[in-house]
Parts: sequence; C-alpha cells; structure tokens
Amino acid sequence: MTKYPLAFSPEVRRAMRGHKPLVALESNLISHGLPYPDNIRTAQLLEATVREYGAVPATTAILEGMLHVGLTDAELQRLATDRDVHKCSRRDLPLAVAMKWTGGTTVATTMLLAVMAGIRVFATGGIGGVHRGLPFDISADLPELQRTCVAVVCGGAKAILDLPLTLEWLETHGVPVLGFGTDEFPAFYSRDSGLPVDARVDTALQAAQVIKAKRDLGLEGAVLIAVPVPAEQELPRQVVEQAIAQALGEADERGIRGRQMTPFLLERVGQLTGGESIATNIALLRNNAAVAGQIARELLRLEMPVVRGTPA
Repeated sequence: MTKYPLAFSPEVRRAMRGHKPLVALESNLISHGLPYPDNIRTAQLLEATVREYGAVPATTAILEGMLHVGLTDAELQRLATDRDVHKCSRRDLPLAVAMKWTGGTTVATTMLLAVMAGIRVFATGGIGGVHRGLPFDISADLPELQRTCVAVVCGGAKAILDLPLTLEWLETHGVPVLGFGTDEFPAFYSRDSGLPVDARVDTALQAAQVIKAKRDLGLEGAVLIAVPVPAEQELPRQVVEQAIAQALGEADERGIRGRQMTPFLLERVGQLTGGESIATNIALLRNNAAVAGQIARELLRLEMPVVRGTPA
C-alpha cells in the first residue's frame, strides 16, 4: 500500500517475526477521548485484554511525524499527558508526517496504519457515522470502511449519531455489518437499537470465516463486527437519548460545529449521566478488545499455510 516506513514496537516486531495474531488499537481515545488518568489506565487495560485472549496489541499513533504501530509504556504515557497532541484522521497524515506532529489516530487512520502493517483486525469503541440533523456531515470513518480491508470490532456507531442513516450509508457502500451474538445493531451505550444487522455470528470462528471469505473474493473494504456492551454495564436507551438531546441543544446554542461536535457531545453526555457513560464506554472497549483478540487468533488459524498435510 505504501513504502513509507513504519516504526514498530519491540513487542509487535517479535509478534510479526513469530507469526502471532495482532490486533490494532486506536490512540485517539488516549489523546482526546478520555480524561487523564482514565485514558492511560484504559489504554493499558485494552492492551492487557488483547494479550489475555491470545493476541498481541498494536496501538497506533504518530510521534513527531513517524507512524508508529505498537507503543511502549513511555509512549502511551506521553500521549496520555501531552497537551500538544493532534487528532489525526486520513486527511491529516501528510500534514502530520511533513510537519512532524504528534497525534492520536482516529478509527480511519488506525485502519490505514493497520493495513500498512499487514494487521487484519482492529478493535475500537464506536465508529463515526452520519450526524443527527446533518445528513451531509459524514465521518471520515465511513469512506475508510468502504475502501480499507480490515475487520473493525466495535460497539456500533457512537450513540450521538444518526444510527439508521449510518447503517444506510454502510449498506449503500457495500460494508457488511455483523452482529456478534446479536440480531440488532448495538446503540453503543445500550445493547439494542431496534435496527437489524446483515447477519449474526455467535463465535470468533464464524466472524473470521466471513472476513476470510470477503478477502478471498477480492472485495475491497472492511467487515464491521458490532458487539453489544456487557449487559451489566448497559445504560437505558431513554437515559442516553435524554442526555444526547440536551447536549445537542447546547451545542446548537453555542454554535459548535465540525470537528468539535463529537468531543463536545461525548463529554457533555458523560457529565449529564454522572460519569456513567464513561464507565460504560470503558467496559465496551474492553469487551471489544476481548472479541477482537479471539477473532484475530481464529483468522490466523484459518489463513496459516498447510504444511505436510496438517495446519502449520
């Protein structure tokens, strides 16, 4: 895809040499998504969870213009505490490289770096999508899902978005949406949205088989695997919708638009739910990392070459 050099952490480099399953993780949640110290604790929790389920974590970031796949503890800490960190999506990559920025990677950018590194599975919280009341305001995550071949394990789209229009966009652009243990598209903080997925899978092996089939068919783009938040951490949809409605009204009053909208809404929803949405978000992230680790392991088994008649 590119000849631009990537910086691999020692752990990721060892995993690649040893043909171990890898799971990409974003860093925007560290740099912009969660307050300190929740951000560093969550980043460490996600990496530990991926390892617990048999895979190797590869948290991506941009450090002084260098594209990193896998971070050391010191690099994670830097992203969590440095105030001069950019939020980097696809359009920001040439700027970040040329101007030697340090940046947290969004869903779209993490997908790009994963493919550059040959990583097939990526775990995140919620993808971006179509904004409520602004059908032409579409996250860069969606076109990246259309064109970049990586499996994205998520809790659905962020609940602050227009979920029906987001699913319509994905359908139109050929992105299959799987429900992991569910027939409905999760609503991020809540397990159900009333919106159907394209197909249900109940095991990591079934998900891996779909991912492999899509690649074998030569079809571009991602497979979206939507995982409901654990039931004990779910927030009632009515509570979430009330908080979102109030936050949207406040954003309109303050004239908040564009790239500032999503961070504002997520922070305000957290305040309006007394911090419960943050706890739910962290539980959702950990659950997605666990599922992604299992899928990466099963996908590697499916794709390992056969040696002397037995799986390698």
